[in-house]
Amino acid sequence: MTGQHGRRADRGGRRSRGSRAAIVGGAVAAGGAVVLAVTLWPGGSEGGGGDRADNSPPPRSAEPSPTYPMSKAPQTIPAVAEHKAARGPGWKPGPEGQVVVAEKDADELADEGRLLAGELELKYAEGAKAGPGDVELALNSGDAGAEAYTLDVGDKRVRISATDDAGVFYGTRTLKQMTRGDGTAPEGVVRDEPAKAQRGFMLDIARKHFTAEWIEERVRELADLKYNQLGLHFSDDQAFRIESDEHPEVVSDPHLTKAEVRRIVKLAQALHITVVPEIDSPGHLGAVIRAHPDLQLVDARGVPARGAVDISKPAAAKIVDELLKEYAELFPGAYWHLGADEYQALMRTNPEASYPQLARAAQQEYGGAAKVQDLATGWLNDRADTVRPTGKKLKAWNDGFFRGGTVQAAKDIEVEYWTGKEIGAREPVEYLDAGRKMVNLNDEYLYYVLGEPNEFTYPTGERIYKEWTPLVLRKTQPVAAKYDDQILGARFAVWCDLSESQTQDQVADGIRMPLRAMAQKVWDERKPAMSWPDFQNLAKQLG
Repeated sequence: MTGQHGRRADRGGRRSRGSRAAIVGGAVAAGGAVVLAVTLWPGGSEGGGGDRADNSPPPRSAEPSPTYPMSKAPQTIPAVAEHKAARGPGWKPGPEGQVVVAEKDADELADEGRLLAGELELKYAEGAKAGPGDVELALNSGDAGAEAYTLDVGDKRVRISATDDAGVFYGTRTLKQMTRGDGTAPEGVVRDEPAKAQRGFMLDIARKHFTAEWIEERVRELADLKYNQLGLHFSDDQAFRIESDEHPEVVSDPHLTKAEVRRIVKLAQALHITVVPEIDSPGHLGAVIRAHPDLQLVDARGVPARGAVDISKPAAAKIVDELLKEYAELFPGAYWHLGADEYQALMRTNPEASYPQLARAAQQEYGGAAKVQDLATGWLNDRADTVRPTGKKLKAWNDGFFRGGTVQAAKDIEVEYWTGKEIGAREPVEYLDAGRKMVNLNDEYLYYVLGEPNEFTYPTGERIYKEWTPLVLRKTQPVAAKYDDQILGARFAVWCDLSESQTQDQVADGIRMPLRAMAQKVWDERKPAMSWPDFQNLAKQLG
């Protein structure tokens, strides 16, 4: 979040076979492929050779002419993990080419097939046998991850195989990028998978209204960069930006209609992106408080706390829970963000003295030793209890988790670490040593705050590319590599504190290279092989 100091994979539901995934342009990718050891790849451990009954690639025909040089690794953003070079002409889309999906795989892969066929101006066919000039998409068995894939270019055809439609989709993104430039995908075998499961973009649509069309264009851009999450922060002090049937009185103008949200969610699902909604509470609820001023937190002197509801009042919990339940249906994805940051009561040096009503409520609920932080933690856990029956995984900002105390935050809530500037700031290692799973939103590198308030500066792709990795959770120093498995991924965030500072188009332009740099670093945590100037040139070439 940004507030006073600066703010901070799976996707929802299977798609029906008939759903449309109309994504255009925006293909991007990075060079300098490096070898990544993987136990078992889709299509076989050697890039897909073997028995056709096992869905492996077709055997190559006669040895390619030695006049062909060894192929070079494809240039993509993010760079592929491994490319096994070979001699041959490569593959390029032609007028007679098809994207072929086996009948048995059509329920899962028809969307991917039709999308790729449209992008490469090929025909789409189900049940046909792939021949020269064709691209075959296939599912196969094995224990490779859902997002891993093998892409085999040889014998004048392409085969993309994976254990899940997500992996096949990422293979199609790679092929789309390969064919930019001279239009030829290099001969050989790509084996690829991401380093991090959560690769996301957070957009503050509460402080600034973004049109549905603009958001959809970002979804297409994110998909080509192999992101798999879009966070929507749609309620804050300034506005509440999605239509509500339960509480229309809290909704601001302009806002997204539910029909527009469903359209965004449908497109995101088709492109293997989960939309992660956030109704922040118990702070950042100014839009709700304007319609319900009796819920506002007031200190012992009678001074209201900006954006904060009084969590000692049952009516505050009631309205937030009603909103959570209403929007759970609108967002069928696997995650929900509960917020929990920058609650004004806990930004005082002595919360109990400043807010005696909260201190009394804490003691009544949790015993004589309880403090205001315990009441706030109880609020977080209660909101988690409201959402948890939907089956969603839960997230909250790191400053909503407090050390010590009588009440502890539920263990299944992921920590989204954004800053160390809050009162009583905790180092990331505290959360990691406690066994918490974390997502990296380091405000030093990953926060694009409109107007650059509170000492923020717009992040650059170069700095992310050269300095940041998912291990760099706070400021500029990484945590120990032993914690790598607990860091689930990262999200780049746009916060609109000074909302008129940039237009939608200026935001899209400003985040273009940072998004590409972060895409590279969450797909492969190692130092990129390509120099920054070369990476910039590649991004320009790919569009």
